[in-house]
Amino acid sequence: MAIAQTLMAYLQEQGIRYDLMEHRHTETAVESAHAANVPPHQVAKAVVLCDDAGFVLGVLPANHSLEIDWVNEELGRQLEMACEKEFTELFADCEPGAVPALGEAYGLKVIWDDELGYTSDVYIEAGDHEHLIWLDRHDFRKLMSSLPHSIISKDNEVGCWKY
Repeated sequence: MAIAQTLMAYLQEQGIRYDLMEHRHTETAVESAHAANVPPHQVAKAVVLCDDAGFVLGVLPANHSLEIDWVNEELGRQLEMACEKEFTELFADCEPGAVPALGEAYGLKVIWDDELGYTSDVYIEAGDHEHLIWLDRHDFRKLMSSLPHSIISKDNEVGCWKY
């Protein structure tokens, strides 16, 4: 599959330059980072959340854990992790579990972690388990500039937010 059609059309519509990186089949964003030989903190993983008002995509570094209480505090909602079968239709052109971190392409609300704004390059899932999309940091920030962002995750290795 390589890149989801919805994602490709969105990037083209936004005038964003990107490169596609192939890697061996993986199941998680951290595994994708390792397979593609990129630092896990540069891979933006997507976590689908939901409440009675609908879905929200949390975007954070692959080597971090989402802090859902921080997301709820920031957005004033009562979001919970969505089950994959709840959102499969939203990403109909993606393989299950390979959700791209650009939720606006799919009409979703998004909140992203501030740490992604400080990395030199950003990689996202392309919609399958064998490809990542490379984005320049400035282009990633351009795509995310109008979306809410905050500290919504913590580093799995360190255990807390750091700077």
